Order: sequence, then C-alpha cells, then structure tokens
Amino acid sequence: MNALDALPVVVIGAGPVGLAAAAHLHERGLPFTVLEAGDTAGAAVRQWGHVRLFSPWRYDVDAAARRLLDQAGWVAPDPDALPTGAELAADYLQPLADLPQLRPRLRYGVRVEAISRLGLDRLRTAGRDATPFLIRLADGEELLARAVIDASGTWRTPNVLGASGLPARGEDTAGDHLEHALPDVLGADRDRFAGRHTLVVGAGHSAATTLLSLADLAAEAPGTQVTWAIRAASATRTYGGGDADALPARGALGSRLRAHVDAGRVRLLTGFSVHALRPADGRVDVVVRRADGGEGSLVVDRIVAATGFRPDHSIAAELRLDLDPVMGATRALAPLIDPNEHSCGTVPPHGVDELSHPEAGYHAVGMKSYGRAPTFLMATGYEQVRSVVAALAGDWAAARDVQLDLPETGVCSSDPADPAGGDSCCGTAAPAAKGLATGIVPLNLITIGAAPVTAQTGGCCGG
Repeated sequence: MNALDALPVVVIGAGPVGLAAAAHLHERGLPFTVLEAGDTAGAAVRQWGHVRLFSPWRYDVDAAARRLLDQAGWVAPDPDALPTGAELAADYLQPLADLPQLRPRLRYGVRVEAISRLGLDRLRTAGRDATPFLIRLADGEELLARAVIDASGTWRTPNVLGASGLPARGEDTAGDHLEHALPDVLGADRDRFAGRHTLVVGAGHSAATTLLSLADLAAEAPGTQVTWAIRAASATRTYGGGDADALPARGALGSRLRAHVDAGRVRLLTGFSVHALRPADGRVDVVVRRADGGEGSLVVDRIVAATGFRPDHSIAAELRLDLDPVMGATRALAPLIDPNEHSCGTVPPHGVDELSHPEAGYHAVGMKSYGRAPTFLMATGYEQVRSVVAALAGDWAAARDVQLDLPETGVCSSDPADPAGGDSCCGTAAPAAKGLATGIVPLNLITIGAAPVTAQTGGCCGG
C-alpha cells in the first residue's frame, strides 16, 4: 500500500446516498470520513420530513446499508409502506449513522469550503494523480484524502423563480412572500397559507405535493385560494402516468391533482413566465411576460417556487471537471438522464465510468451528479456509489457490472419545455375548451390583472 492509499476516502454529505457510500466503503475495508454540514444524519431530508415519498421502503434502503443494519438486529419497515421524510431519517438514516462501524467516521457541523490537490492548482499536471486531495473546511481546518465522493446534493441551491434561468426582477427582495419547495402547509407553516392566496410555480412532483396540501387546506380554512402556474401549454407531464405508473403513489399524485384542477379547486395557468415581483400593499404583484411580448400581472399573498434545483460545483473549482454545458452533469452521463428524452423510469444503468472526471478520484454522486436533470431516484444513487466504491477498491469487474431496475412512470416523455405539444404517448392533454370549464387558463386568454405566472422544471421524481 502506498502513502496515498493509506488516506481515507472523504464523503461529503450524510444523506441517503452519502451514508450508502459509507456502508460500501466499510464493506470494502477502505478507510473513510463522512463530512456533514448539518447536526444530524439526513439533515436535508428532515427539512421535508412532512412529505411522504412515493417510493416504498423496498426502493429506499441501500443493499450494503441493509446488511450492516441487519447484523445489528434492525427491524426493517414494511417494504411496501411509503415513508415520510421524517420516517426515512428516523427509522433508517439515523440508525445507520449510529452503527459502531460508521459512527466514529462521521463528523457533523462541518462545511466543505473547497477541494484541491495538495500543493497543486488546476494548472499543474505532473504527479497529479498520485497527490492527495486537500479538503478545506469553513473553519480553516484542512484534511487529506485519497479520493472524494461528493454526495452533498442540491437542496441548498434551488432554481430561481424567474424564466430564462435568471432571477425575476425583485426576486432577491421578495423573501417575505417567497417560499422554496415543499413548505409544511398543513403543519408548521399552516398560518402562512391559511386564508391567503398562494401561487405555486413549477411542473414537478414537488409542486404537485404542495398543491395537494393547499387544496386540503382550502377545504378547511375559508378564504384560502390556490393558483398553479406552469410555463408549458399543458400539465400532462405533471399528471403523469396514472394507473400505468409502476409506483401507485406517484401515479395517484397526478391523478388527484388533475381532479382538483378539473373541479376548480386549483386554478391552473399555462404558458407563463415570471418577469418581476413588486410589493403591493403587503402582498406581492407577480408580473408575467407572455411569449408575444405582452405582460400581465397577478397579486397574491405567497409564492411557492417549486422550480427544481441546480448543483453548485464551486467547491471543486480547482479540480479538473468535465461538465456537460447543458445538464451540469458529467459529459458521459448527461445524455442518459436528459429530461427531454428520459423520465424517472427510463434512465439506463450507469456507474463509475459515466461519473468520472479528468480529475481521477473525484466523483459527484446522487442528486448532484444529475446536474439540473430532475429525474433522480434514490435507488439510482445507491447503484452509483456501489460502482464507485468498487472501483476505488480496484474491483473493476464489479464496478462496471451496473444494474438499475427503476419503476416505470407510465409517461413516455418528460420534456419540460414542450411535452410533445402537451401530450405524452400515454395520454392526451385536455383541449382548450375543456380547460376553460375546469379552471385551466391558457396564455392567450389572460389579460392584465387576470392571472399569469411561470414555470420551470420541478423534480420529476421529487423527494
């Protein structure tokens, strides 16, 4: 063993994928350290603890983690039950993190500020692959590592509300009215929404989850109004595959939302892009720019920006990364996960080869590996880290034997920009005439003061 091999593998993040990496590293006998910015395992998951996953437990537990937990006498949940985020953290992630094989290797409350090579900047090539990684923490401490597995996720870097990938004018000062994905509408955050008009912007499952909670709240709290805005011409992609979805809870999510729209309990606005947010006597005026250059506006009390997430690669600025210019994923992975071509269930198997950069030994995994693609599922991340850890152990046969069995969505296209003209091959969009009778308002029928908005891609596979 050379000096580099004696150093630990540093895992960034103690969420589901980061802890799965730790379990695989333990099984392979590789030294490791897990760095978590939060004060507990699954800190980001706990922030959406009130949300129930549509993936049952059978898809939510990593195989290596399960083997470690079983040895400790863990009582596994019902494989067909759907956990909430809080249950995922309390019943799986925390017991895993507390195992004696992992607990001494976990450090909480530490934030990674930068990653480089010891004594080398990005320009230097000679001896690079044999030089340890240097991980600088926010408090100034520096660690050395033989490899880095970045499972830090994207929860802290949501997409902006405005269209064109840019913040809407006034978005940075609208914090009193603006929420990001998955507020606890029926619980801790109820008072912010009850009796108020809320605009939800986004076309993914996070948006759908919030809309369903708001519809339930509207049935209980008089004066509660719910408006949903998307940039596309149809909500077919959000409605999903219904009964054709291999995950019944995922199919039911879209079906329930469609029923609320059809009944007028949720007002759907299509074809909108948020241009600006302006104060309006204690409320917020949402200025919308239409495709024809015209503008409209809608005054609401609260806005939920369920517009998805994007990766922050700034900590790796001194590493040699090869990122696809569109997805922000590795160049090899990007075409396999492009949401213009793939839904959650049609992503092909991928592992260390697709996750590798010119910087040998650095791998971003989990949500961060997908860049801006919203089609990630936890099971995908578990297979990623199994493959990466096998490669770090020198077992290239296992590393390249990647297998991924994902449940089909029942949706054949998930194009966020133009979902087959509003249709998928698994269903057709409601015609405009029906839309007017059921609370769907197309762009060309909105006038100034009526009700406009935007939508960027939300998470296809939410949670």
